[in-house]
Parts: sequence; C-alpha cells; structure tokens
Amino acid sequence: MTIRSERWAHVSLLAPGVLWLLAFVVAPFAFAVVISFWTSSIFGLTPDFQFGNYVRVFSNPVYRDLILKTLRVAFVTTCLALLLSYPMAYLLSVMSGRAKAIMTLALFLPFWTSYVVRSFVWLPILGTNGAINRALLALGLIDQPLTGLLYNEGAIYVGLVYVYTLFMALPIYLAIEKIDPRLIEAASDLGATPRWVFLRIILPLSWPGVLSGCIMVFLLAMSSFVTPQLLGGPSGVMVSGMVAAQFQANNNWALGATLALVLSAMTFLILLVGGRWIGVRQIFTAGRN
Repeated sequence: MTIRSERWAHVSLLAPGVLWLLAFVVAPFAFAVVISFWTSSIFGLTPDFQFGNYVRVFSNPVYRDLILKTLRVAFVTTCLALLLSYPMAYLLSVMSGRAKAIMTLALFLPFWTSYVVRSFVWLPILGTNGAINRALLALGLIDQPLTGLLYNEGAIYVGLVYVYTLFMALPIYLAIEKIDPRLIEAASDLGATPRWVFLRIILPLSWPGVLSGCIMVFLLAMSSFVTPQLLGGPSGVMVSGMVAAQFQANNNWALGATLALVLSAMTFLILLVGGRWIGVRQIFTAGRN
C-alpha cells in the first residue's frame, strides 16, 4: 500500500466522525455564538451585531444570582457526592468474590434505568404523601406530614447526588484499584497505623480519581436541568432551566444563546483549571495511563 492510499484510508475512517462533529457540535455552537450578538423581538431574530445580551447577563442581578446559585449547587453536590462515594469506592476495592460482585451490581443497578425515571422516583419518596412521611406517621414521630422535604434546594441535592454517584465512585474505585498493595503492606510492616496508611498512601495515590470524579460531577450538576426542575420547584431554576425558558416560553433565542455560551465558558474554564492538576484526558479515565 502506498503512502497516498494509506492517507486516503485514514481520511475515509475519520470522515464520518468528523462530519458528525461538524454537523451536530461545531455548527450548532457556531450558530449560538452568532445569534448571541443579535436581538430578539416578537417578530423574531434581528441580525444586529451588539453586546447587549452579554451586558444584560452580567449586569442584571437576576442572572448574576442565577449563575452564582448554579455554581453553589454544583459545588455542594460535588462535596456531598465525594463524601458518599469515597467510602463506597474504598469498600468496593477491598472486597472480593461474590460480595464484590453484589456490591458492584448494587452500584450499577440504578443506572440501568432512565435518568428521568431516577429523578421522578424521589417524588413519591419525599412528597407529602410519600414513603418518608408515611413511615414517620406510622411510627408516631410526627402528627402531620412534613411539607419541607420537597421543592427546595435540599431536595435538589438529594436528587443530584443520587443520579451522579456512579460518576464519582467509579473513577475513585479505578484509582484505588491501581494502587500496588505491596505499598500498603510495606507501610504496615514499618509500623504505620491504618490512619496514616490512608493519609500517606491511599489518599494521595487515589487523588487523580478524586479529581476526575469531582470535575465530572461538578460539570454534570452545573448543567443539570431535569432534576432541579422536578425536585426544586420554583427554587430549582438554574442556568440550564433559564436557557430552556428563553428558547421556549419567552421566545428570546438571542438571550438563551448568550446564557448557554456563558454556561459553556464556565465549563471550559473549570476544565482548564482542573487541567493544571490532572490532564484533561485523564479526567475521563480516572488518571489511568
């Protein structure tokens, strides 16, 4: 095979993927960039090059507070997911045989269903007539159903942590699995307590997995739409929800595109900052080479 034929073979293999990215990623993103500088009215879009949409987003306290709220919800969700997932990942790494298989199945089983279904399932659990209120009433711990379990920011955290647990636990588990057990044995033989083994060996060596999981969960939580809308009620509006409202109810495509680009810029900035400690490629591979 000649060099030219090899090049054409490579091009033919890459062409479908490149065309797909151009048609469904690059082109829509470029269109959003263009219309973010236009103006919207009841008559549709007007191609007037201006920065009014960006000025509105960053000067209006409603949008500024919405951006800060989105960052706060994503940060708290990430912290809660890490606190829940690290012990789970460590326990899974030290298990073996049938117990490990059952634990792995229990971790993956909820993710075999739709994301929307996993969000909806919290409505009959946290609702006024839900499972928690019924159990508390049956035990005599309360006289009337609690109304504060649903449609607030706390319910959003419950739903987001639940739907994104796997994205935190799996990278951490893969990073812990990669640790050479002889290092732990050597530290124990030299008199290190379990606490210092964890702090000096396990935690530092599993740090790439922790960063990978944190970045992935943060980005997913920051752009989440279904779970905050379902479980948060009026307090569940985030940037993604505002983007959907601008494109659907308000028919303000220019402002919706601007908000979407601001959210994309925040995502890129977080990936850029995270890349200072771990490569972008490693973010999605739990630090595995």
